[in-house]
Amino acid sequence: MTAIKHALQRDIFTPNDERLLSIVNVCKAGKKKKNCFLCATVTTERPVQVKVVKVKKSDKGDFYKRQMAWELRDLTEVDARDANKDNPEFDLHFEKVYRWVASSTAEKNSFISCIWKLNQRYLRKKLEFVNVSPQLLEESVPSGESQSVAGGDEDVLDDYQELNTREEQDIESMMEVCEYAISNAEGFAEKLSRELQVLDGANIQSIMASEKQVNLLMQLLDHALSEVDNIEGKLLSYEEMLQSVKEQMDQISQSNRLIQISKTNNDKLLDEIQFLVNYMDLSKGHIKALQEGDLSSPKGIEACINASEALSQCMNVALKPGHDKLLAVKQQQRLFTELKDTFARRLTNHLNNVFVYQFNHFSHFKMTIPQFYRSSCLSLPGHDQSNTLAQHTADLTLPKHSPLHRDLLRYAKLMEWLKNTQRDKYEGLSRTYVDYMTRLYEREIKDFFEVAKIKMAGSSKDVKGKFGLHGSSGKLTGSTSSLNKLAVTSSNSKRSQSSSLLDMGNMSASDLDVADRTRFDKIFEQVLSELEPLCLAEQDFISKFFKLQQHSTPAQGENVDDADGIVHSRPPSEHRISISEKDMVRLMMNKIFQSIEMELNSLIALGDKVDSFNSLYMLVKISHHVLTAENVDPASYLSTTLGNVLVTVKRNFDKCISGQIRQMEEVKISKKSKVGILQFVTGFEEFAKLAEAIFRNAERRGDLDKAYIKLIRAVFNNVEKVANESQKTPRDVVMMENFHHIFSTLSSLKISCLETERKDAKQKYTEHLQSYVINSLGQPLEKLNHFFEGVEARVAQGVREEEVSYQLAFNKQELRKVIKEYPGKEVKKGLDNLYKKVDKHLCDEENLLQVVWHSMQDEFIRQYKHFEGLINRCYPGSGITMEFTIQDMLEYFSSIAQSH
Repeated sequence: MTAIKHALQRDIFTPNDERLLSIVNVCKAGKKKKNCFLCATVTTERPVQVKVVKVKKSDKGDFYKRQMAWELRDLTEVDARDANKDNPEFDLHFEKVYRWVASSTAEKNSFISCIWKLNQRYLRKKLEFVNVSPQLLEESVPSGESQSVAGGDEDVLDDYQELNTREEQDIESMMEVCEYAISNAEGFAEKLSRELQVLDGANIQSIMASEKQVNLLMQLLDHALSEVDNIEGKLLSYEEMLQSVKEQMDQISQSNRLIQISKTNNDKLLDEIQFLVNYMDLSKGHIKALQEGDLSSPKGIEACINASEALSQCMNVALKPGHDKLLAVKQQQRLFTELKDTFARRLTNHLNNVFVYQFNHFSHFKMTIPQFYRSSCLSLPGHDQSNTLAQHTADLTLPKHSPLHRDLLRYAKLMEWLKNTQRDKYEGLSRTYVDYMTRLYEREIKDFFEVAKIKMAGSSKDVKGKFGLHGSSGKLTGSTSSLNKLAVTSSNSKRSQSSSLLDMGNMSASDLDVADRTRFDKIFEQVLSELEPLCLAEQDFISKFFKLQQHSTPAQGENVDDADGIVHSRPPSEHRISISEKDMVRLMMNKIFQSIEMELNSLIALGDKVDSFNSLYMLVKISHHVLTAENVDPASYLSTTLGNVLVTVKRNFDKCISGQIRQMEEVKISKKSKVGILQFVTGFEEFAKLAEAIFRNAERRGDLDKAYIKLIRAVFNNVEKVANESQKTPRDVVMMENFHHIFSTLSSLKISCLETERKDAKQKYTEHLQSYVINSLGQPLEKLNHFFEGVEARVAQGVREEEVSYQLAFNKQELRKVIKEYPGKEVKKGLDNLYKKVDKHLCDEENLLQVVWHSMQDEFIRQYKHFEGLINRCYPGSGITMEFTIQDMLEYFSSIAQSH
């Protein structure tokens, strides 16, 4: 940069009598980088002119040229863009704003500082410096690059000091007194020098004249020093006296400090003793309650609860460092430990006795098979034959355990104390409770489901007649497998329903045995309604009694089924060392109700074997109860178990639908009789009516819609398959009748997901109706049809319509000959035969005969008009007409329809 400055000074500014003071390498902001130099210059002649010159390097050679110059007095504002950060951008405001980007921030700052100093020295105008650091405006131009260009002139610029106003006024007054101050500057300077010498001499004389006063001042100073010495002596004596007082005060302060320390220690000792007495002392009443308290009475339980809480507070008190070394504290801690162990042992033994008593008490009230079931149909060995709870079995209800829960919940706080103090005894009690309740619930649930299954089988008379059981020969044990055998036997009896669309098509409403399905629906709903409060009540009791917190978020041990969106439980790992309280609730519930899921699956299998359409009822009921359970607690045992069962029911439902489709595909038709409405078509209608009744306002409507789509597609495909295989009935008739029936069914049921299929069925019905009509009408006027087909063929070959009559095979004589073969009587006879044939093709169920006949009438009239049009165009002026008129045709169709 120094070389550039010297080159610019030599080549550009020296020839113009200018000095270069500062330079900055810049380019225009926001454009392609074309570097140039901004130079701050002053003229060497007075008056001094300050300029900012833009210099650019020539494109053709290594020399510089002056491109643009601005007067500094035209500059109104300098904007450094940012005073706090290093930013090379700055703006100069002349007649317009020029935005520049310097090659470095140091060059920009040096250039702005030079502009400020030139303004202060030569212009003194109000120039705005925006976003410029104040230090930059106060410091001098740095020595180095900026000063090297101008040499010694810059030093003069920096050493120059301006005169102030007063000095200017004094110089002006002196110059006014001296007439030759301007014309003879040397003489004026000599005059000023002589006057200065005169003034210096006067000052020296004045100083010498004041010697007496100086001597007097020295005397006074000596006197003052002597007085200072006297005062210092007195101060020393006072200091000795104060030192004595200080020593006495220090002794008093030491005594007071020792007294204060003694008082502080005594206060702290009293606080410690008071703390130990307050928090480490257990009243005699509490000790007696822990050792001898009655755990069977409400008052005794309350006293034990208070005593256990007090004991916990004493044992859990936060001792300060050193307390545990005190003998009294150690004795109290041993006493507390003994009381804790004694009370925990008493509480564990008492609760074990309560569990045994409650189990034995409720064992007398277990579910039993009603007497009329045992005597008439089956015997359950090993079961209590008493009728203690006949009401439970008759109404299909489970015993309520609320009395047991109510009695045990009195010990909930004690169980919490046991959980916090004696974890091993707490877990032992948990296992004992689970063991007893598992056996109790297993009996009750097993008997409950046996009764439910027998109720599904019907009355004792039905059981005898339909299951082949006579008296004791049809003995049924109390196991689930025995009832499954009963279901297998039922599948071969008259009562067993195959539940296929083929069978439903042949059954009336009475044949479907709606009462049996209704009974099954009510029994299944009753089973779920009984299990739901039972499980929720037991889970709520476990969480309250054993003080186990529950959360609604899904646990890590749960899986979500992708297909059905159901939460399934996953067995916990045997190697888990610590399990959460939520997992403990789940484990206890799984152990207690381990038979519920198995019994439910067994009941579902029985219902599916009795009637596969029962899966529709079960799907709706289970789905409803799953949603209800999830709303209460998504992570509950009931929600998880019902979710697993729902998967089984959904699979049975899918299997039922697949079975119906398979039976459609295997259907065979008679070769000797007309087809009519296919059995699986009417069966689909009955299935849809049944499903709509069952799934009304159901949550899992989507499953039924998917099944509808599968079934209707199978129906469509198999109708076409049967129509193609039919030999007795025309294909169009089979398609027309069955798709008309399907269209009518879908229109009446208004199933939204099958709206497209409803339109397709209507289209197929219309197409095949039209096809059947056209194919059938070609027979009564066969020769006439062939004649005019030949005429149309000639016209299509290029023969003009009016020239057709000149063709030998299609002249007027041939036309008259063909028309004479179809007089009115022949036409009516042919239509009568056609009506009989159509009547033989069509079935009676759909009542489509009149619809087809009317369509044939319209088609016949269309053909008649077509023939007349051909006659008028191809045989103009011949006077040839048909032997019968449109009115005659209408009378023929009407009379034939009325006669049959």
